Amino acid sequence: MPFDVPEKREGYSEDALPEFTPLPWKLQDIRDAIPPHLFVRDTRRGLAWLGVDLLMAACCWRLALLIDPTFTDGATVQRLSVPGAEIARWLSWAIYWWFQGLVFTGIWVIGHECGHGAFSASQRICNTIGFATHSLLLTPYFSWKISHHRHHCNHASMERDEVYVPKTRSDLGIPEEDGVRKIDYDEYLGDTPLYTLFMLVRQQLLAFPAYLVFNVSGQKNYPRWTNHFDPNSILFTKDQRDAVLLSNLGLLIMAAFLQYACQAWGSAAVVKFYGVPWLCVTHWFIMITYLHHTDPELPHYRQAEWNYQRGAAATVDRNFLGWMGRFFLHDVAHYHVIHHFFPKMPFYHGAEATQHLRAFLGDHYHYSEKPVFKALWDNYNACQFVEDTGSILFYRDKKGHAVARPAAQYRVTGGTTSSQ
Repeated sequence: MPFDVPEKREGYSEDALPEFTPLPWKLQDIRDAIPPHLFVRDTRRGLAWLGVDLLMAACCWRLALLIDPTFTDGATVQRLSVPGAEIARWLSWAIYWWFQGLVFTGIWVIGHECGHGAFSASQRICNTIGFATHSLLLTPYFSWKISHHRHHCNHASMERDEVYVPKTRSDLGIPEEDGVRKIDYDEYLGDTPLYTLFMLVRQQLLAFPAYLVFNVSGQKNYPRWTNHFDPNSILFTKDQRDAVLLSNLGLLIMAAFLQYACQAWGSAAVVKFYGVPWLCVTHWFIMITYLHHTDPELPHYRQAEWNYQRGAAATVDRNFLGWMGRFFLHDVAHYHVIHHFFPKMPFYHGAEATQHLRAFLGDHYHYSEKPVFKALWDNYNACQFVEDTGSILFYRDKKGHAVARPAAQYRVTGGTTSSQ
């Protein structure tokens, strides 16, 4: 439920911010509010959805094979003119990239379901399909599954979460507010809109590979060079070493196939048929997860106030691309809150389960109808840093303003640890 933001009224005052009290229930209380049949995994139903995705990918590929021959044909060029045929050709490729990118992302989501064990009650089936689908899309299945599991177990924890850990005031070198000196936040955060757009595009295209290779946006306490490919990385235990190596092998096999494809059909064809849709997967995945976990209204917690269910509630469901998001992306953005509470619940039960969850949580359930590209821009600007002190934290924007503060008993007073 949106907070009544003081900035939208006249002036801004910390004392006027709406107060937030963290979720009070035990996880079992929340689970009891969800009908048991919604936790049942149906392997055949999951396989049917995977089959639909693969069929759509094949149909998109088959139609794309017609693009260049159709629009370079002499009769077509004569009818449309040379510029007209070229515009139509690249417009057709753009349509292919849009839909194939969504289909590829849906296949990636199936692999994500497998990683959680939500695809089937059989772990062998989950790992076989997850390994195949994620390797096809250049994602190290077992390595990412391990770190992603820890993200779910520690979501919204400043000390233990694996990804989208907010920067703090001191990380950005911004002095503490002391009530006397006025801080010029533009000096620290005042980027031009053009530069902000460049950084946002960079995030959308490179953030996932950068996270896998360099731990960008990951836990800051990890050593330098932490990554998802080194079996001796701090991300993994000794028992997980072979799984990491198997993930690497899957990527090497896919890389070898792509090299063969480039030699057989040309690099340009591989880029058009596979490369651009793969970049779309990276974009959609980062956009979805960023908007799930990054919002001015979502709290982050330090150890004193964090627990699993509070972290799970610190996510937001979004109307992501309307029917296309629901169909192609398997509701991964529409019903993400329930997924954080119960990651083994299959995606096709998300809609019904969310109705029960929303009724139980009340104002602790977060949902946004804001158009997602506007939300991406707004949140990228509004979510700059959190405070160095306190147990319950809210993002502050480029003016140092927040949209909420913890209730009085959770705020910093004297030597106690809460937030402001």
